Amino acid sequence: MSEYVERCLPGVESLRAALDSLGYLADDGLATALFLALRLPQPLLLEGEAGVGKTEAAKAVAAILGSPLIRLQCYDGLDAAEALYEWNYPRQLLGIRLAEAAVTIPEIGTIRAAVPPVVLLTSNRTRDLHDALKRRCLYHWIDYPDTERIVEIVRRRVPGTSRELAIAVSAAVRRLRALDVQKTPGVAETIDWISALNLLGVPRLDAEIAGRTLGSLLKYREDQELVRERGLDWLVAGRQP
Repeated sequence: MSEYVERCLPGVESLRAALDSLGYLADDGLATALFLALRLPQPLLLEGEAGVGKTEAAKAVAAILGSPLIRLQCYDGLDAAEALYEWNYPRQLLGIRLAEAAVTIPEIGTIRAAVPPVVLLTSNRTRDLHDALKRRCLYHWIDYPDTERIVEIVRRRVPGTSRELAIAVSAAVRRLRALDVQKTPGVAETIDWISALNLLGVPRLDAEIAGRTLGSLLKYREDQELVRERGLDWLVAGRQP
């Protein structure tokens, strides 16, 4: 993998172009952080709010490298034994009978990867991470993109979306993010909303259609009620009700 990276991804711009070809738009800071994670190599800790593209960055890097994406959901109390393997005798016995094979026991020794994996850690910053972990990682904060970048992302992910509709939706989501909602919508939810509007054949965003499709964007009833109280006219055009 290291030879491939050196040959095909000699600089930040080449990596950025490769990400772009997959439909993942990375700004200068993120492209640089990902490049360093590939070349040093050193784990990269990506933090940011939910839905800003942290996991998608990992998927895009895996696709560029032609490597499988192995995702590990971490939680308090998770140790190496649980993370790397789980020895459950009945389950293993069933697996042996089904596959008619022998079984590999992790306790036989250390198995080292022929090629060190690229490690990307993602966090919504809902809890503090240990300083020892951060010390060993590169770090990059992925912020919510500005309206122009959201428009570009949306029109790539949902082909056929008009620029007018993409701008209107992106602006509405940015207004909504200023409210005290339980689950702030990210890029993923913005794409979901645009997809729903396109499916309904909506040419432009107005208060009536916004009210009918809020379920594509907000997944808590309380959040929807908060928006309705503030006013759907405010949401779609920034006007007070």
